[in-house]
Amino acid sequence: MDGIALPVSALVVALAIVAGIDRMRWSKARPLLDYIPSVGPSGRFTSYYGAVKFIMHAKHMIQEGYEQHKEGFFKVPMIDRWVVVVSGPRLLDELRKISDEKLSFDHAMQDILQVKYTFGLEAQEHPYHVQVVREHLKRNFDELFPGVFDEICHTFDELVPSQEHGWVKVGAFSAAMKATCRASNRVFVGSPICQSTEFEKIQSKFALQVATRAAVMNLFPKTLHPVIGRLLTNTPSSLRHCMEMLRPVVDERLTKREHLGENWPGKPNDMLSWLIDVSSPEDRNLRSIALRILVLNFASLHTSAQNFGHALFNLAAHPQYVEPLREEVKGVIDQYGWTRDSVSQLPKMDSFLKESQRVSCTCLTPVVRKAMEDIMFSDGTTIPTGTHVAISPPTIFLDDEYYPNSHEFDPFRFYSMRQGQMTRAQQLSMTLSTLHFGQGKRACPGRTFATTMMTTMMAYLVLNYDMKLEEDGVRPPDEWLFVNCFPNRTAEILFKKC
Repeated sequence: MDGIALPVSALVVALAIVAGIDRMRWSKARPLLDYIPSVGPSGRFTSYYGAVKFIMHAKHMIQEGYEQHKEGFFKVPMIDRWVVVVSGPRLLDELRKISDEKLSFDHAMQDILQVKYTFGLEAQEHPYHVQVVREHLKRNFDELFPGVFDEICHTFDELVPSQEHGWVKVGAFSAAMKATCRASNRVFVGSPICQSTEFEKIQSKFALQVATRAAVMNLFPKTLHPVIGRLLTNTPSSLRHCMEMLRPVVDERLTKREHLGENWPGKPNDMLSWLIDVSSPEDRNLRSIALRILVLNFASLHTSAQNFGHALFNLAAHPQYVEPLREEVKGVIDQYGWTRDSVSQLPKMDSFLKESQRVSCTCLTPVVRKAMEDIMFSDGTTIPTGTHVAISPPTIFLDDEYYPNSHEFDPFRFYSMRQGQMTRAQQLSMTLSTLHFGQGKRACPGRTFATTMMTTMMAYLVLNYDMKLEEDGVRPPDEWLFVNCFPNRTAEILFKKC
């Protein structure tokens, strides 16, 4: 259950149950959805086949829908709902302008991640951690960057011991998870907790299990979610263990705050302190703070570690690009040192990471909203209340209209665009390249933190190590779970100190 392979028995049981249950697609919304073309069969019973096919072949079905209905709408079947996918710059711009009250991110996440059973609704109904990320993290990250860099150095020096000579095999995905977890938690909970193997295990396991167990729950109709949720949820156990690890630190800070005031002498500047500061009196306790740390780790690890794992494989599969990246990093670091600002002055590295995210997605539909009322677009298409509306950046990223030779990995594609006067198509490509972070007010609040952290990790690696795959140029196959794409979780990369 902890892996990403779907249990066949769960699928069989789910299909046997839903065969006798009406779903949303047969509700009063059905006449409006009928006008939106489907990928696969759309009949009352034949659509079950489409839903099963989508579980196994989501990538191909969404690509098919995009190719057949480009610049428009199409829908794909889930077990208990249809998902409408929007494509084309004009419609994407319309979607961006619709308010969250009408197209809700929070309600979509409640459905997709089964928040009630994976996190509990408490963190979503009282999301004071989001304020902390938007305000405190942004304001303090320059000051905290040296600690993050220090953690990155320690982590990779452990993964590739300096006393080793020659090539050292390292599990790429496990390394990405470890490095991302420790670097993030240097800001979240500080040292030495961030270096605890036990704490890292709690956070990494929880992040993977949330994605997997939510996916399994979505195989079943909503009427069974209360039962399935209780059987699958790991939140109470993860929260209990997280509380045990954080108890001494949080209790000490709460005590000092009570006796010495909010700005007590020696107060650490980290996420724990910020969460305590902004929380309401009823939320200012160990359980509430620990729950937010779990949620923040999920948000960081679920996408950042996947992106970084993909980037590691892409660079190891194209080792000829290590040297030009190394020259760029060396030139900047020799002049400015390791700072947040210097890391932002690496256009080739930025281009490499953008290109990696373009060709190696972590999710086919990273941007999903739920219609809270009927939504009509300018072409007359109406999205009925309760429908999930999604954007699929990977289909756009692999479209030659926007990215010439789109299936080719060109690490300096975006760098080349910036060197000359960009065409309108290239300007659009640059804009589209950030779609995976979301749009508008609901864009990922931690995107700058995640991007800086990933850039720093990769910059440190190329400056200090050579890397390659065991079989030159042959990247290990990705692993898919519905619409989610993981870099191979067992494959290794060879590293050597340079």
